[in-house]
Amino acid sequence: MSRIRHASLGLALITATLVAAAPPASADDAVTVTGRAPDPATGAVPGTAEEARLDRAAPQEILRRGGFASVAPEFARELAGAESYGEAERAVVRHGAGLWRDAVDRAQGRRVRGDLSRDDDRPLYWARLSMTRELRSWQPRFGLFPEGRARLLDRLERSSRGQDAIRFPLGKGVKRILMTGFDPFTLDRDARISNPSGATALALDGTWIRTADGGLARIETAVFPVRWQDFADGTVERTLQEQLPKADLFTTVSQGRIGRFDIERFNGAWRGGFPDNENLSRTETVPVADPATQPQWTATTLPYASIVAADTGRFPVRDNTAVTEIPAGGTGPVVSPEGPTAGSTARAGGGGDYLSNEIAYRATLLRDRLGLRELPGGHVHTPVLQFGAGNTDPATGAVTDPEFVRNRLDIIGQVRAIIAVAAS
Repeated sequence: MSRIRHASLGLALITATLVAAAPPASADDAVTVTGRAPDPATGAVPGTAEEARLDRAAPQEILRRGGFASVAPEFARELAGAESYGEAERAVVRHGAGLWRDAVDRAQGRRVRGDLSRDDDRPLYWARLSMTRELRSWQPRFGLFPEGRARLLDRLERSSRGQDAIRFPLGKGVKRILMTGFDPFTLDRDARISNPSGATALALDGTWIRTADGGLARIETAVFPVRWQDFADGTVERTLQEQLPKADLFTTVSQGRIGRFDIERFNGAWRGGFPDNENLSRTETVPVADPATQPQWTATTLPYASIVAADTGRFPVRDNTAVTEIPAGGTGPVVSPEGPTAGSTARAGGGGDYLSNEIAYRATLLRDRLGLRELPGGHVHTPVLQFGAGNTDPATGAVTDPEFVRNRLDIIGQVRAIIAVAAS
């Protein structure tokens, strides 16, 4: 996701995982992982700002009409019956992975629940939150330290986002493509919001496509949260580090500007502070490992000229080179239409200064640090997903309408076509 300045709508998306790979070493660490201090008597963790939105009318309708209303109660029942930590962990992974598979199957027409269109990403988002809320408040039959609960929350996040289920086929003659999407965001503005990048990830996960040159390609996907802390905890690197060396192409995708796609040429090492889904703000240099070697800018290696020239769908596709920087020797930020100048300090990449820019920065920096500088990869911004005319009031509007569905399907189809061109 990205907060894009100098655009008609400063919105977008993208994100990361809530907890580190290993469980925290102490109860104090667990506060960082969960965002709330555990109850000293029970060890339960209060719900998050994201989970609090579950009780609104729109999320409940989306869960019901998406066919996922029973997910959390079934999960809670199995947790309640767990006799040990091991049983609980197995239940968490089974239900988390099952949620991801069910969402992918629904999006691809194998098992469509409810009456919402199958391309809808929102049932997955709200079902995951309903499960994390159950896990935070769960009172086990055995002793559970805060770090143990944090570990379970981490397993649930990763397994329900497809982050630990990326499996590329072996052998020659097929290209391997990695694509990432994001959760909905700005939900206090409108709890009905969908994220077309997350919907695209569900629609394309595990699918085969013919590239523009006639070759065969397999797409594997994962979805990230819209939370600053998850990115700081290394969720992007943890998910992509083992996968990039296996891939022939990768693209991070998020929602961007109204009415157009953008291939973002440059990514900047700066967080601009727009609140995330936890209503938390960060304004700072993007925190990465080994900051002494951290560049201010990274660049796409996607074949942007070929993508822009191709007929991929009804939305125009732009090669976006503009960034915001503090020039070398300067004191304030300026917009540089042709990209960063030598020695400048980043203040916004082409994708802005929010998590869209950050996932692109982290993924391309990881590409370079792994010595994969020739690997095609970079960021694609989709158009903003809009409701139909007359359905713009968050308080009274419908959770879906024909134009909303058409726009989402067209975006999904155009991302698929862009990937097919990029992989040729």
